[in-house]
Amino acid sequence: MAHIRIRMDWSSVNFDWNQARAFLITAEEGSLSAAARALGTTQPTLSRQVAALEEELGLTLFERVGKGIILTAAGTQLLEYAKQMGAAAGLFSLASSGQSQSLEGTVCISASEIDAMLRLPDIVKTIQRLEPCIQIEIVATNEPSDLKRREADIAIRSFRPTQGDLIAKKLGEERIWFFGSTDYLSQFEGMPPAEIFPRLKIIGFEQSERLIEAVKDSGWQIDKSNISIITASHLVHWQLVKEGMGLSLFPEEIAHKEKDLQIAIAELGPPMTLPLWLICHRELRTNPRVRRVFDILAENLFP
Repeated sequence: MAHIRIRMDWSSVNFDWNQARAFLITAEEGSLSAAARALGTTQPTLSRQVAALEEELGLTLFERVGKGIILTAAGTQLLEYAKQMGAAAGLFSLASSGQSQSLEGTVCISASEIDAMLRLPDIVKTIQRLEPCIQIEIVATNEPSDLKRREADIAIRSFRPTQGDLIAKKLGEERIWFFGSTDYLSQFEGMPPAEIFPRLKIIGFEQSERLIEAVKDSGWQIDKSNISIITASHLVHWQLVKEGMGLSLFPEEIAHKEKDLQIAIAELGPPMTLPLWLICHRELRTNPRVRRVFDILAENLFP
């Protein structure tokens, strides 16, 4: 049976990928201003790209409602195809990056705020000393970066990824303790834990119930009344604890570098233990500069 080859009619593809990308990011971010920040461009430029795509397709993709925008029915239908195009573009970029054999270029590392501030600087100094042609970009975020969409080349995380096309290396287990300033903890000297708990001030995260439940089994009998301040920022936690405003959870290896911070109620043991994972996309392991940075991180993050 003869093989029939179906050729793509490229003349029917009558839009620009940059315009389609502008539409995709605007839809995902929910506003032109947020999309412009995500793409590193200006809002007027992005607005022109979306308008040009609408004109080219003869469709209205967004409706302007007050100061915001919402997808039209046509925009909602096309969004699914734009997502597929975006995913394919990301894989294309990953594959092409994996083919590069040069040590010169940029490697992007995603890490939590606390890791980015207190772990990475010394390691980046080592990378620049060993490989001066590699430029390091650091994304400090407490949300997991999407490596498949090239939000970063390498990520430092406290959980193992589930995607099969990501390479993950477990570096060890971190002991997480409640730390407080020396001055703050001095008021509890000689007191048994049962008397300390009602008087403690804890700096919590947005979902404090999860924090309370997570440390309960280790003997920390705290409740909502102990939560005096709530913030999602790890850096704000760090500064508040240094200022004697209460306790917060930090990795032992990091917090012990700050001479004024001490473990609270050490006799109870660490309230929790978390794994430390180093992750990159499988395609990027064939890229020498990414592989080099990955290996240096693995050697120095959890010695």
